[in-house]
Amino acid sequence: MQITDAIYKRRAVRSFQTTPVTEDLLMKLLNATIQAPSARNLQPWAFVIVEGRSLLKEYSDRAKRFLLGSLDPESPLHEYRESLADREFNIFYDAGTLVVVCARNADPQAAEDCCLAAENFMLAALEFGLATCPIGLARPWLNAPEVKRELHIPLAYTAVMPIIVGYPTSAEVPPVIRAIPEILFWKRTPVTEPVYVDRKMRRHEREPVPLRRALDSKL
Repeated sequence: MQITDAIYKRRAVRSFQTTPVTEDLLMKLLNATIQAPSARNLQPWAFVIVEGRSLLKEYSDRAKRFLLGSLDPESPLHEYRESLADREFNIFYDAGTLVVVCARNADPQAAEDCCLAAENFMLAALEFGLATCPIGLARPWLNAPEVKRELHIPLAYTAVMPIIVGYPTSAEVPPVIRAIPEILFWKRTPVTEPVYVDRKMRRHEREPVPLRRALDSKL
């Protein structure tokens, strides 16, 4: 698969088959993940892998209780309160595998580097017919001290990007309409060398004519 194909085909998928992702395949994805760039090549990432639909359902229930008990009315997550209170809602969408990309320190560039690594993971998954979805809703719970201890995440580490991965139930996910890139500023170095244009605007077919003379001939 071409890189640009993977970029345009990647979608956040929330419906998965029961077929498990093998350990060998997960290691291939992680090896692709760690090819991401990092500041000063510090490679500040570490990973937690949780497998099992029933276990992830249990974690989902615990995460929902944690979030409901700690939600600030001013928090952007408050709009999910109704979903979090729904017993049927699974924040891991019944996936069988969760991969958490963790930063080994609290430096801002460490979290940024982990996000770069996470994108590698999601793009590489497409090559093997897998689908992914980042689950930011789980991040506060994963960073709770007691949960870190349970998942063997050192207290100094930070869970940056939880990602569910699995085989999608549907081969095609509708594209998402993207806004035109907002370019705030685009500065070019002024052209200092003469610019030439062809008399018929077809380069290299005729003797080039200086732009000034070409414009003067049309006056």
